Amino acid sequence: MNRYEEITKKIGIEFKDKKLLKTAFTHRSYLNENRGKGLKNNERLEFLGDAVLELIISSFLFKNYPDKTEGDLTSIRAAIVRTESLAEESRRLDIGQYLKMSKGEEDSGGQDKEYLLANLYESTLGAIYLEHGYNTCEDFVSRTLLKKVDRIISQKLFIDPKTKVQELMQSKFKVTPTYEILKEDGPDHDKVFTVALLMGEKKLSEGHGHSKQKAEEDAAKNAIDKLEKSKEA
Repeated sequence: MNRYEEITKKIGIEFKDKKLLKTAFTHRSYLNENRGKGLKNNERLEFLGDAVLELIISSFLFKNYPDKTEGDLTSIRAAIVRTESLAEESRRLDIGQYLKMSKGEEDSGGQDKEYLLANLYESTLGAIYLEHGYNTCEDFVSRTLLKKVDRIISQKLFIDPKTKVQELMQSKFKVTPTYEILKEDGPDHDKVFTVALLMGEKKLSEGHGHSKQKAEEDAAKNAIDKLEKSKEA
């Protein structure tokens, strides 16, 4: 079984335009080492897939959760399409191994980086849209992302962790959390931030992420775990 057949089997969709699928699985770093071959990277398909995904998720939530407010629907959608969620689906489909990238990117673990896997999910969806149209995209998203909607809603995973930790700290300790950047590691295109969440002058938790916002969210999640365990005790 060749690479094309393996990909189409994993996503459950055939492509007549194999070049389109190839583009969906080509990271821009790969082109730096393979110039002059007429290749394209997947960023435009990612842009298209992102738009298609937002419409599919928005339509699904609007139809199936008539009791939810606009604010709740927005938060639920954000939880479904967040980087970690999309990356989780690419891992489940086991398609990250087919993403073409530079040797340097690959050696640094690029085929398992969350933001690259999330982008791959969107570029794949963009390619599906161009090849098969909206209905097939809707089916693909239903088989993948939409399976987690009930869990996200029932466990209230759509509540922003920074908002939740603030509510917990204010109700329990009457203080508001603050965040402090502890360090920045890595090159500009792949920087990792380490952030501390502070309760007054006390460090409650740390978080890591490829942006300050992601690192703060991670720190908030870690703080929530501590606060809820403390609450149970």
